[in-house]
Amino acid sequence: MLIEGLARAGWKVEPPRGTMFVWAPLPERYREMGSLEFSKLLLEKALVAVSPGVGFGPMGEGYVRFALVENEHRTRQATRTIKQFLGRSS
Repeated sequence: MLIEGLARAGWKVEPPRGTMFVWAPLPERYREMGSLEFSKLLLEKALVAVSPGVGFGPMGEGYVRFALVENEHRTRQATRTIKQFLGRSS
């Protein structure tokens, strides 16, 4: 559901192969800001908390990590607000 919702928002992400996390590459227009600043922006503008990839070491930079711990309603709500945020910042 998260992967499909992000795709509807224009954010293409590979589905995980058996983990409770989704590693999403930063959308192209946000790559220069880095994962920490993008994570802060996503929290401020879309009210969605993700972990910045840089917190997991240098190979994590350029990604954010979603934890698959919320119920369907909250996940749908998150993808809707992400879609609104990404649409506004085009």
